[in-house]
Amino acid sequence: MISTVRNVSARPQDILDKRYPKGYRTRSELTEYVTELIKEVRERGDEAVRELTERFDKTLLTDICVPSEEISEAYNKVTDEQLDALKTSILKISTLERRRLKGLEFDVTSEGVTIKSRTRPLESCGCYVPGGKASYPSTLLMNVVPARVAGVKNVIVTTPPDRTGKINPLTLVASDLCGVNEVYKIGGVQAIAALAYGTDTVKPVTKIVGPGNQYVTEAKRIVSGDVSIDTPAGPSEVLIIADKTADPNLIVLDMISQAEHGPGGISGLVTTSRKIGNMVFSRLESYLETVPCREIVKEVLGENGFIYVCDSMTEAKDFANEFGAEHLEIMTENPGQVAEDIQSAGLILLGPYTPVSSTDYCMGVNHVLPTEGYGKRDSGLTVLDFLKVVNIVESSKDGLRFVRGPVRALAEAEGLPNHSLAVEGRFIE
Repeated sequence: MISTVRNVSARPQDILDKRYPKGYRTRSELTEYVTELIKEVRERGDEAVRELTERFDKTLLTDICVPSEEISEAYNKVTDEQLDALKTSILKISTLERRRLKGLEFDVTSEGVTIKSRTRPLESCGCYVPGGKASYPSTLLMNVVPARVAGVKNVIVTTPPDRTGKINPLTLVASDLCGVNEVYKIGGVQAIAALAYGTDTVKPVTKIVGPGNQYVTEAKRIVSGDVSIDTPAGPSEVLIIADKTADPNLIVLDMISQAEHGPGGISGLVTTSRKIGNMVFSRLESYLETVPCREIVKEVLGENGFIYVCDSMTEAKDFANEFGAEHLEIMTENPGQVAEDIQSAGLILLGPYTPVSSTDYCMGVNHVLPTEGYGKRDSGLTVLDFLKVVNIVESSKDGLRFVRGPVRALAEAEGLPNHSLAVEGRFIE
């Protein structure tokens, strides 16, 4: 039973205190440990990568880079249904990201000056995909497709091998469908270090993206002074806002499915209905006697599951904004209206037919999202993460004349007279 799931009427402030901006604390011992591993890779390259892979993944690498024949063989190990699922997800993700990209380029003309806003892709990126005991080809799609839409020429994937030194066939097929340049059988800190600083086999990249465990996350934070990274991604989480019209069975299913991700995750409900809160609480206990992966789910719900019954929808929305959930489901009479007041969430899902699990795979939105309250400041991964914005400016003589006086006034105020003279020199007859 999961009687330890919190079922409270008072605001659970201790949960909020563990989240951004209050909750982040770098553990010095973790930082020191990860720093040493990164140093090994920087100093000894491929040799260190192989040794660390043997130590942590229990496999001796013969090839760090996945050979092309292994990728070809992978197609024989996946089903047609799986292949179609990958293609569906790729299509939906790319459709959204292409539309997003299109909206970034525009021209503005005013008083003789034309400014063209244009985008340029990053030169390269490294996409970290968790693996080993479990495999997440969907995460590969979420990382790689936006990069490809952006126009990144060199896209590298790193993912941990299993104990036979192999990569999951579905992950390899996904990488091939997305046009990945290279797939490396490297996980953990050694993967991040190799992507950041390079080895004889792995070329350093401009940006590293993708979720991982605490060691991967800390490694990304440490190398971020030398290479760009995405938002740190921790254990997965869902917060559900519900009123009396919500279906408690659907809430239970979504809390359980999110808890399935494993240790450290959060499944929470904030509701204005005591009846809904009590029904969810009791049905969680009965459902968990038969659901798959119930031991993992029980552990997560027991540690970080909660039901918070509040007095009003305003209070529920205030809590959601302070919580800054990775996934926020809204199951209310008018979910769109509630969503208008939500400022902090990685992804907002409206109504009974938009469960988190659907957006994890094939809705077209990205599942690489800010966790642990970072939804208060960061966005989920998109094509924007792989772009630079460049403004191209051209002015006519009349356009420059229009700003001649303001330039002179500001240049003199800042003690930079040559700035003004550079403009004035263009009007000397």
